[in-house]
Amino acid sequence: MILCAGEALIDMLPRESAAGEPCFAPYPGGAVFNTAVALGRLGAEVGFFCPLSADLFGAQLRAALDASGVDHTLCPAVDRPCTLAFVTLIEGQARYAFYDTGTALRELTEAELPALPENVEALFLGGISLVGEPCGSAFAALCAQAGGRAVMIDPNIRPGFIRNEAAYRARLGAMMAQADIVKLSDEDLHWLMGAGDIDDHARALRAKGPAVVVVTEGAKGARAFWPGGVAQQAAGAVQVVDTVGAGDTFNAGFMAGLARAGALSKPGIAGLTAEVLDQALALGVRAAAVTVSRAGANPPWAGEV
Repeated sequence: MILCAGEALIDMLPRESAAGEPCFAPYPGGAVFNTAVALGRLGAEVGFFCPLSADLFGAQLRAALDASGVDHTLCPAVDRPCTLAFVTLIEGQARYAFYDTGTALRELTEAELPALPENVEALFLGGISLVGEPCGSAFAALCAQAGGRAVMIDPNIRPGFIRNEAAYRARLGAMMAQADIVKLSDEDLHWLMGAGDIDDHARALRAKGPAVVVVTEGAKGARAFWPGGVAQQAAGAVQVVDTVGAGDTFNAGFMAGLARAGALSKPGIAGLTAEVLDQALALGVRAAAVTVSRAGANPPWAGEV
């Protein structure tokens, strides 16, 4: 099983009422939640961990996990509200305003962490769950408990959400050093490492620990930097509706591709071949293309890719 551990929240997406007034509609979301849902739809064995509110939004999140075949038995029901993310779209690009203080996610402590079941073979972490406290420290502690399991991290950096940049950078640095795979968008990579050449930055990041560093570049596709060099997968032409959930869906496709080849494990990643890596990149790019072609984070099912 792949265990996705990180934020579950409600995306309040911009819509128009029947009277023509601007409004927001609630949709299940969160970067790590979206990745879990996408994995389930692609047929992977997947579980999810995050405290879920006992409120109406928590019920909506559980129903969405059930509908996509995601195991959420590790998720405790807590008497804290659900995180809300109000989304605005600027030329199809999503921008977020988070309402997170005192929520089910934000107040997660190490005491609420589950023991990792033996059937968990890989761990995926990232998103805003690594930013705030105490949840950031809790998820970092969970990462440290991975043991011999493969770990993939996508920080999915939201600069406007960061209040203590030094602490955040230190946490990310430690977690990425423990990871086998780190995926970042080109924007994430530049935020993390400054201006400069993407290739140089990716190789420098890989030298700090991860075996594979994947960089997504929107319409250009994705590249993976690994011991065998650089693998590249171009993106096909697609009519973009919005980019909500695109990177999350790519993560799911990439992990699903590795899992199908029996390579989503520490030994599998260490023995990765160019063919398997190319196939995983291709599935990630195809899956993300479906998501950007429709409104909101609505990942494809296996038959659509």
